[in-house]
Amino acid sequence: MPVTSIVLAQHAEEASFLAILRDYALRAPHYDIAHLDKLDNRLEGHLDGLRISAPGGLETLLAQLGPHAVGEMFASVVLAFETADAKVLSRLSEHLRSALETERGYLMALGWLDWERVAPWIERMLASPEPLFRRLGLAACGMHRHDPGPALLAVLSDVDPSVQARAARTAGELRRRDLLPAIRAHRQHEDAATRFWANWATAQMGDQQALEPLRTFAERPGELQYRALCVLLAWQEREPSIAWIRQWVQDPRDRRIGIQALGLLGDPVCVPWLIEQMSDLPYARVAGEAFSLITGADLALLDLELQALPDFDAGPNDDPEDPNVAMDPDENLPWPDPQAIERWWQANSRHFPAGTRYMLGSAHSEHSFQQALIHGQQRQRIAAACGIARYRPAEVLFPTSAPAWRQKRLLFGR
Repeated sequence: MPVTSIVLAQHAEEASFLAILRDYALRAPHYDIAHLDKLDNRLEGHLDGLRISAPGGLETLLAQLGPHAVGEMFASVVLAFETADAKVLSRLSEHLRSALETERGYLMALGWLDWERVAPWIERMLASPEPLFRRLGLAACGMHRHDPGPALLAVLSDVDPSVQARAARTAGELRRRDLLPAIRAHRQHEDAATRFWANWATAQMGDQQALEPLRTFAERPGELQYRALCVLLAWQEREPSIAWIRQWVQDPRDRRIGIQALGLLGDPVCVPWLIEQMSDLPYARVAGEAFSLITGADLALLDLELQALPDFDAGPNDDPEDPNVAMDPDENLPWPDPQAIERWWQANSRHFPAGTRYMLGSAHSEHSFQQALIHGQQRQRIAAACGIARYRPAEVLFPTSAPAWRQKRLLFGR
């Protein structure tokens, strides 16, 4: 194989891998905006390597497309849109129809690209006879916080539930209050995703009636659970939230999500109980995360981690007979040292009066949420974006999944 081909294959492999890693990092507990920026720069570097060798770079990627090639689809779409290559885009569309798993990669690419690159194609997508492309067009508008105008009302009545769900989500991201009646019409929709995004969207616009349906999703394990929890605890009043969480933490099956809920609630009254949970290995790390979310205490920086790691494995093992195949959701969280944290809390608890809600050591306010968007980890930043929405009712939701450079421009104005 010629040297050029080897180098291109390496760029393609790394770009595809980093795209998947980035997708994970957007919801990870150990990535902040600086880490995301470094990851984005690495990804951009490999995309550059593929761009420089045009058309060889794109051909290398296309040759690697398969039914599960999410990362390869991402990189292919980026290069195809940047060159406005209609033939390649048509080929990618054909592949997408037969390999729906790769839709995630296509969607990720639409969010990564500059709006100017994708804008000429969006109107065509929204008017497509295929639900797949109507979904993608709506997703692009939502991720770029670009209002498609009257078209959004039309797709809220789409015949396809997946398009309705994406339309509701986009309307919520854009805070289209004029569409509240149309979105509310889907509040009890038979399709779970449509029902979730309809209530998620109207809750983000202050609709108190959306909170009860959202509680159902917050109580149900799955990819929508944490999203529901963040919105719910940003908009629900303190007392009903405490009563609701109290039921959860009493049941070991719900205790982990209950601990996360306490962190999002932010009331220091629960800190002594959280410290107790740090001695129970299945809940120790998530209790440490909740403690840090409330107090702002960095366990690694303050030497509040265990020096000797416990023998605990919550994830899948090498046994093919073991039914547990789920990854450990707390894998990248530090192991808290309960005794050291207890001493820290005794010395600092006077700064955290019960009844006041905190995020990263500061009482809930527009400023504290803004600071969390700047300094927090991704899971914390997702919650902060929901929190700041209450203080900025006329603004679109902050896009915590956007490329880091775009987020930094929104945060720092440059």
